Amino acid sequence: MASSYDYDEGSYDSRSYATSAPGQAGGDVSYDPNFVPDSVRTFVVHLYRYIREKNVYEIHQMYEGSFQRLSERMFRESPWPSVEAVAPYVDNDHVFCLLYREMWFRHVYARLSPTGRQRVDSWDNYCSLFGVVLHGVVSMQLPNQWLWDMVDEFVYQFQSYCQYRAKLKTKTDEELQLLKQYDQAWNVYGVLNYLQALVEKSMIIQILEREKDGLEQFSATDGYDYDGGSNVLKMLGYYSMIGLLRVHCLLGDYHTGLKCLVPIDISQQGVYTIVIGSHISAIYHYGFANMMLRRYVEAIREFNKMLSYILKYKQYHQKSPQYDQILKKNEQMYALLAICLSLCPQTKLIEENVSIQLKEKYNDKMLKMQRYDEEAYAVFDELFSYACPKFITPSVPALEEPLTNFNQDAYRLQLKLFLYEVKQQQLLGGVRSFMKLYSTISLSKLANYMEVDEATLRTILMTYKHKMHAVDSNGKIVSNSDVDFYINDGIVHVVEAKSPKQYGDYFLRQILKFEEMIGELDRVKLD
Repeated sequence: MASSYDYDEGSYDSRSYATSAPGQAGGDVSYDPNFVPDSVRTFVVHLYRYIREKNVYEIHQMYEGSFQRLSERMFRESPWPSVEAVAPYVDNDHVFCLLYREMWFRHVYARLSPTGRQRVDSWDNYCSLFGVVLHGVVSMQLPNQWLWDMVDEFVYQFQSYCQYRAKLKTKTDEELQLLKQYDQAWNVYGVLNYLQALVEKSMIIQILEREKDGLEQFSATDGYDYDGGSNVLKMLGYYSMIGLLRVHCLLGDYHTGLKCLVPIDISQQGVYTIVIGSHISAIYHYGFANMMLRRYVEAIREFNKMLSYILKYKQYHQKSPQYDQILKKNEQMYALLAICLSLCPQTKLIEENVSIQLKEKYNDKMLKMQRYDEEAYAVFDELFSYACPKFITPSVPALEEPLTNFNQDAYRLQLKLFLYEVKQQQLLGGVRSFMKLYSTISLSKLANYMEVDEATLRTILMTYKHKMHAVDSNGKIVSNSDVDFYINDGIVHVVEAKSPKQYGDYFLRQILKFEEMIGELDRVKLD
């Protein structure tokens, strides 16, 4: 049978994709990889048919709904049937088998514990799948959710493999031999090259530029191609820009990560906001990278928008498989927002509903962080450790004795750099509090208040100037502070930015309260 999507590859060859001991992942000795229940056979047959028909709606229903329900009901503690077992029901279709296998491994990672061999096999499958997309002629349409999950899972499994490979003390001889034999699996250059190749081959940057000029309708169609083409390469390229941001954050290269995201205007609603996981991942990593580069205002602004969005719409995602992840990232972003506001008290950038939530969660900790004593450093350490990405060391380990674990090395380095930055700012809170009280004050008087000599005070003031300014993505120096100053003839002249008063939120709250009162009055039964 001819497929409705074309590719240069031949039909699926089961010998090339032998599953390695899949039963081990679930620890279920009764698992038979060759047994295909009727419900699974029906699932793959229908999914294959809908992909051939380019029926995106039905594909999405089966991917988000049926696959999750079958996993919950039948495969809680074991993998799905092997790809060799289901291949005959889908005409041994090469691309469909790669897609099925991608979901198969994702299920193993989500619910079980993948073996070393399965981690390597999953890498091979992604190489084959992305190879077809990059070098074949694919004309199928897939839901944006699935395409985002492919990129997101690809980066997650890379992160997971780096962590797995760095824990050498507990490795068996067989696992160590596997690491030696497949030392190129999940290679950092390979991961970056695939993501970058998807961006370039999809020409997504040029598409977004043409959209700005009114020559393209990418956002208007949510990235789909309704003229008989395919959205697969375009959307994989689009989501790969977010994937590259995440990878570079894991590596601690925040400048490069933010450069990768430049083509996407995150200040506006766009295709990246359609899938909640894509939206949250983009803002979380964008905000974290800006925080580490001391661009606190930009980080605060985007965290605030994302947290406000989740506050309004999270109830609509309660049945989503991503709901737990949404809640986790929500809590992490509140912790990062607390850090940013402690280092840069720009509370006027925060909406009231987000501010209320933030105070409920972290008010005591924020008060401690603003004191900059030993207890404050402990709180900074705690919140950073909770909210930061799982940093990785991408290099291949030396497998000679004695074997050591180095999975925490990258995290410790980033934590050390962050706390060093915090320590450099320990005296700035005091300077700011005095400048909030005075419009002008002599250097001698301010030095007396801060219990330092004038030379030390000048150093502190220059440090304030330096730390409260940052270089934005366009290379411009921008201020992070709502209080600035200049010195003239030994006098500190304070310049405080006056924020425009916001009346909208106040009136909206009063309107809502008024409507609630009317509703309660309407329910009162008059005798």
